[in-house]
Amino acid sequence: MGRRVLAPRRGRAPQRVLVAVSACVFDDLVGQERVASFLRTAVESGSTSHAYLFVGPPGSGKRSAALLLACALICGDGGCGACSACQRVRRGAHPDVRVFEPAGAASYLVEQVRDEIVPDMWLAPADGHSKVYILDRAESLGDAAANAFLKTLEEPPDPVTIVLLTDDYDAIIPTVASRCQAVRFSPVPPLRARGLLAERTGAGEDEALAALAACSGDLSRALEFLRSPARREARDHVLGVLRDLPVMDGRDILVSARDLLKEVRAPLDEMKERQVVELRERVEFMGRAAQTKDVEQRHKRELTAREREAVLEIVAVAGSWLRDVLAVSAGADGVANRDAADDVATAASCMSQASIQAGLDAVSRARRRVSYNVSPQLAVEAMLFEIQEARTCPRPWESS
Repeated sequence: MGRRVLAPRRGRAPQRVLVAVSACVFDDLVGQERVASFLRTAVESGSTSHAYLFVGPPGSGKRSAALLLACALICGDGGCGACSACQRVRRGAHPDVRVFEPAGAASYLVEQVRDEIVPDMWLAPADGHSKVYILDRAESLGDAAANAFLKTLEEPPDPVTIVLLTDDYDAIIPTVASRCQAVRFSPVPPLRARGLLAERTGAGEDEALAALAACSGDLSRALEFLRSPARREARDHVLGVLRDLPVMDGRDILVSARDLLKEVRAPLDEMKERQVVELRERVEFMGRAAQTKDVEQRHKRELTAREREAVLEIVAVAGSWLRDVLAVSAGADGVANRDAADDVATAASCMSQASIQAGLDAVSRARRRVSYNVSPQLAVEAMLFEIQEARTCPRPWESS
């Protein structure tokens, strides 16, 4: 017994159930009150679109907003934030909320769209009445992949809502953009971002600055970061490794990279346990003949995506530390990692601006490698070796 395939929809307008929203997950969309109000009103009135295009600069909370919208559509109470469905969506563990990224080195593959994304949309929900599909880096939908997607994007089955995410509206193919309702996210000024985090969590200014730096300026992720002791400890570990790089040998760096990845992967154990339970329940419900390959593949993708987010947090912390070093070296004020100010000053006194830039280039390469599915272990190791080399480069007057 497999999952039921949905019949095509008659007409374009999706039929939505009006929902009375009580406690609202959109309250967690910090710094984007206009967007939060717009999405909440759409859910309450049952007038959500079949497809959205979320547009905004990095760190503006587009991905977080997409997950909050998924909560509101999946939850029987319009996104209460407290029920099992909401918690599973926000943890990335709900079977009816799928998040996709380009499978190719720089773009979505035609086969990914035609053979994986589109067919899955036509399957009935596994655990509810709605399904949400989030496609990150939608500007990576090239002509061929977009053409394979256009018909379904224009008229998905009734339970499906599609959310495309992009930093740049003009980078989206017009035939894709025209089939979506655009929602624009505004950049949040740093001072206001720190104030919002302090208001929501009671964090001090130094803590808020560190959280924003670790989360690449994304307010919603920074909010979660401040509520997670494990993520804050991982950040401290990264800063410690960066401090000690000049006295490390090759083995030390390899061990440090392994330990960092082990630390950021620890929260994934809970997700793995939930996935085991889901597989067991599927077999119990459908019998021994139940098909589990699709679920196992989804679980693997979910774990990979969550691991990538965790590794990118390591990279972001390293980048923020080097930007602090660059600022101090140039005599500027306003470091983000104030609790590491002494170590930043020491590095600034020993590095030329060219060598600091070389370290920042290493961080950029690591970010690309992780985004392109290079082994996280290799990406982090390479970054640390390259930053160590930059830290040991002589200043111009020392090389003469």
